[in-house]
Amino acid sequence: MSAPALLVENVSFAYSKGSRALDRVSFCAPQGCFTALLGPNGAGKTTLLGLITRLFAGEGRIVVCGFDLYREPLAALASMGVVFQRPTLDLDLSVERNLAYAAGLYGLDRARARARIEAVLAQLNLTDRRQAKVRTLSGGLRRRVELARALLHEPRLLVLDEPTVGLDIESRRALVEHVHALCREQGIAALWATHLVDEVWPEDRLVVLHRGKVVAEGPLRAVLARLGEPDLARAFGRVTRDLPVGERVA
Repeated sequence: MSAPALLVENVSFAYSKGSRALDRVSFCAPQGCFTALLGPNGAGKTTLLGLITRLFAGEGRIVVCGFDLYREPLAALASMGVVFQRPTLDLDLSVERNLAYAAGLYGLDRARARARIEAVLAQLNLTDRRQAKVRTLSGGLRRRVELARALLHEPRLLVLDEPTVGLDIESRRALVEHVHALCREQGIAALWATHLVDEVWPEDRLVVLHRGKVVAEGPLRAVLARLGEPDLARAFGRVTRDLPVGERVA
């Protein structure tokens, strides 16, 4: 088997002495696979993604596309595209100018930047919105621009932190479908953090985080079979309610 796009080993993090937000978290996100990081609000998902994107450092080991995040941070981060939970676009710039600014930060030369901007605009059906100021766009379109920006440098791993928060049902569905298509058609790995079970598809890999611990991990169908549950909603309720602290369905 090829190495995973993301490997997390025994990662822990504490915001204050004696209070651990994450406790020895371990899992992997295979290449070309949609991995859903599912957990209730407050489970530690955003903290974990903050560690993976190196916003802050914790204990343990994180390897991105073969690069140790702490020993080779530039190469690891260059392999990753990120959509944060909080919007980070400049509302007073056009879609195209937001992308051009990001391309410069990624270090793309002018010709490469133009080519990649054209490609991601077309890929996300944003070409006709290229000159629109971001503040005039709907929430769903803004999220598509953020996804386009994350794809500019052709990352092998996408990290998305609750990307559908605040979106209407149709925009949420379209975004989930598009990221699944990227995994299926382009071989990109996605780590998708969510608290919504309907964003997880039967063929996905599942990591359930609860109270800072991984309580279930594996292909969704295999996790359901091990738990003896017919659907994810019931399985999710069970592992976040019934399992003793520290017990894991692996």
